[in-house]
Amino acid sequence: MARQKLAYFDDGVGRRLREARLAAGLSQRDLSFAGCTPAYISRIERGERVPSLQILREMARRVGVSEAYLAHGEEGQGSALSPVVAARAALGVGEVAQARDLIEAAFAGAGSDREQALASALAGEVALHEGDAAAAIAALEQALRLDPQLERADPAVADALGRAYARANDYERSIAVFLRNYEAAVERGDQLNRVRFGAQLANAYSDTAEFAQADALLGELIAVGGELADPLMRARIYWSQSRMHALKNEGDDAARYAELALEVLELSHQSYYAALAHLLLAHIETDRDNPQRALELLDEAEPLVNASGRPYERANLQLERARAMAKLGRGEEAITIAQETSALLEQVSPLDAGRGYALMAKVYTASGNTAQAVELYERAIERLESVPSRYLVEAYTELAALHEQDGHPDRALDLLRRAMAAQQASGRLLV
Repeated sequence: MARQKLAYFDDGVGRRLREARLAAGLSQRDLSFAGCTPAYISRIERGERVPSLQILREMARRVGVSEAYLAHGEEGQGSALSPVVAARAALGVGEVAQARDLIEAAFAGAGSDREQALASALAGEVALHEGDAAAAIAALEQALRLDPQLERADPAVADALGRAYARANDYERSIAVFLRNYEAAVERGDQLNRVRFGAQLANAYSDTAEFAQADALLGELIAVGGELADPLMRARIYWSQSRMHALKNEGDDAARYAELALEVLELSHQSYYAALAHLLLAHIETDRDNPQRALELLDEAEPLVNASGRPYERANLQLERARAMAKLGRGEEAITIAQETSALLEQVSPLDAGRGYALMAKVYTASGNTAQAVELYERAIERLESVPSRYLVEAYTELAALHEQDGHPDRALDLLRRAMAAQQASGRLLV
């Protein structure tokens, strides 16, 4: 006789459990307890196992929702997700409008500075999701003024604030946020948040060409990561290693670590992060002169990136598509995509907009339109020069070559000096 489904839950229990767990910032390992292993939780979330009523109750308690919500999605007194968990769950599945409604309700119902701080922090997370770094910073800083302990109490707030500063090119503050939270995690023996903030800190060091600090920190994280069963934490380390090698223009090592991150994320059904790994690997493959492979990776990532509702990731995907097309000799298509993408990135990420302008300039140079190329390189440099990087050095040197070709050696020499200064600021040869 076929086994009947138990009446105390419906078919959505696995999905709701996963959404609530992720929104609460818990890994499957964090949620596990005696009689409920991480592997068992994974099978429940995939709909392959039926949790007992006792296990369902304990999981609901640990993720901060009611048993009724987890079992049937029932709303009502004491049965729904808390506003914080609910809003983050909505963001996790791209339901931005629903998250905003929940935040408005949280503001309306806030009866203390702490509750106001939580609502403001959530507003900051939504703004970052939508690509508005300035609004995210304003809301998150307001949250910390209302409740200075919120950053330590809720790691997701610190994570969002550090990423918002980085998106706004304020790497000094970004590094400060990630460093103090990394050190706090080390002090209290919190290995998961040590990896979380350590990987973000390594990314920020790599973005500012502080590769020695990034390399040393990643060495520490590798030792810690070997002790963790959480696949997302291992993927974070691989991801950061890949980004560091990519920014150092070490394509083979960058590709190897990106492949490792992608493998872990796909096996653990982390679709959004797997999409980002596809994006990173596509960037690397274009650098390695494998543009057709890059386009294949982007095609795989696009549905997942679009489903996330994040403008920054969507724009970056199109920028990578333009880079690959330019490598394939499809210059007109590359310029059309890069023009549209750079306009979107102007508000979201000026550094990435600069990369788009430099890409267009390179295509125009190849077609002989040097006047348009010069204008675009100048626009690219304005946006890239806040942080020393290989893209900035390339823009300097390629624009210098155009000025030399046009009979302006003094301008060319000045640009080459600026390129050398950027190299020296990084402490290594970027190109």
